[in-house]
Amino acid sequence: MASAAKRADGWDPTRSAAGSYSPWLIVAIISIPTFMEVLDTSIANVALDHIAGGLSVSNDQATWVLTSYLVANAIIIPISGWLSDVIGRKRYFMISIGLFTLSSLMCGLAPNLSTLVIARVLQGIGGGGLAPVEQSMLADTFPPRLRGMAFAAFAIVVVVGPVLGPSLGGYITENSSWHWVFLINVPIGIVSLFLVNLFVDEPKAIKDDRAKLLKRGIRVDYIGIILIALGLGFFELTLDRGEREDWFSSGLIIATATISALSLIALGFWETNHPEPVLDLKLLKNRNFSLTLLVMGVTGMILFGTTQLIPQMLQQVLGYTSFQAGLALTFGGVATLVMVPFAGRLSGVVDVRLLLFPALLVQAFALWNMTHLNADITFLDAGVARLYQAMGLPFLFVPISAVAYVGLPQNKTAQASSMLNVARNLGGSIGISSAQTLLASGLQRHQSELVNGLSPLNPNYNEWLAKAGSAFGGVGDPTTTPLAVLYQTVQRQAAMLAFLDVFHSLMIVVLCVAPVVFFMRSGKSGGSGGGMAH
Repeated sequence: MASAAKRADGWDPTRSAAGSYSPWLIVAIISIPTFMEVLDTSIANVALDHIAGGLSVSNDQATWVLTSYLVANAIIIPISGWLSDVIGRKRYFMISIGLFTLSSLMCGLAPNLSTLVIARVLQGIGGGGLAPVEQSMLADTFPPRLRGMAFAAFAIVVVVGPVLGPSLGGYITENSSWHWVFLINVPIGIVSLFLVNLFVDEPKAIKDDRAKLLKRGIRVDYIGIILIALGLGFFELTLDRGEREDWFSSGLIIATATISALSLIALGFWETNHPEPVLDLKLLKNRNFSLTLLVMGVTGMILFGTTQLIPQMLQQVLGYTSFQAGLALTFGGVATLVMVPFAGRLSGVVDVRLLLFPALLVQAFALWNMTHLNADITFLDAGVARLYQAMGLPFLFVPISAVAYVGLPQNKTAQASSMLNVARNLGGSIGISSAQTLLASGLQRHQSELVNGLSPLNPNYNEWLAKAGSAFGGVGDPTTTPLAVLYQTVQRQAAMLAFLDVFHSLMIVVLCVAPVVFFMRSGKSGGSGGGMAH
């Protein structure tokens, strides 16, 4: 029996997805489709203007291309663990790759916005199952002492993907067309499907678990699935549309937020009392797991929030193109690639708290450093600012991913992986939404404060206008009159100050969360694992 194969550390090698092949070959193969999906969460952002123009719709209408994907992703990720148990892990992984690839083709060939949004929903459903299933495979394929290195590879996918998205998307849209932002997934998806079918194994222990489930009879938790769809779907919709709809002054946002809140409350009561829940919330009784979800959520908030903020700042304040702004993040991507192996190796031998706490402090320092940027920074300054942050990210993602499974029964790895990815994605959505809200309010506040000082009663104002009159004639061009130039300068400075405020707020969040790592019971992430929750 599979249980007889368990080792002293609780790991069951009969659940490995490697079969007769090297586990590291399997890591490379299953990381390809996940990287493709993670990349797609950010690559379409920079193509929105091109999509709007190509389909003859407004920019606001075009944002449904992003919203539809995120909502579908948010719904499918929590139930992906249950789906992999019911359908079979390898089979579900391949179905997800196939659906993601086919829907990417539909996106690239979409003749109108309606077709594109429907295709993006299908793409989100297909892509949502990839990362959780990969994590589950890694947790089962590698013993606890080697999980750090395995999850280091996963960290490359999760961290570098969103970083490369803006620059790759910018390059494609500037040199080709927005269609190729989606069509690029098709050949990669076909190759991934072939490799997974050929090399990835569906281990006997997983087949036995599914056989027992089918023999007993699958009792579908329809109410749980509906509550997840309503709760997380409308929550994602609230976050994504909130700023555009002016939050709770909009009837739409009040409705979506209310439906989400009531559904999530009902979900908590329903799933904790259901004999076969689609989302096993009882795993939250494990303190380590609950705390890793919190830290993962904050990490997602930092990563996705700043990944959107920095290019946005460079484009709005410094006038960079989307491709140039994406390149500024490349410094960070290189730093992450360099540091990931160290994080993987250390997470198997060092007390996880000695990695997580300093890594969070590094994030706080990086965000503090960003608060000292100004509107005259160079490309190198922007790159170095991101570099500090990126160096610490692997020491968050790798230990969190490795330690999350400590103390959990090994047949719960699929459920745990789903919940970890929910935490990362929701943290990212909250980070992006709150950052945009703070940015908008900060821009108004700083612009008002700066304008208050611009009056004829201010001698500096009069002196500047006198000097500017000779420098800016404004003849034939109303944008170069002294007052126009002054207004543009005020807007630029107000925008920069607003960005700095957001970086400062994110820093405070990190500092508040950092101490919770000392409440984790785990010593080494590569220590005991797979036992009963404690």
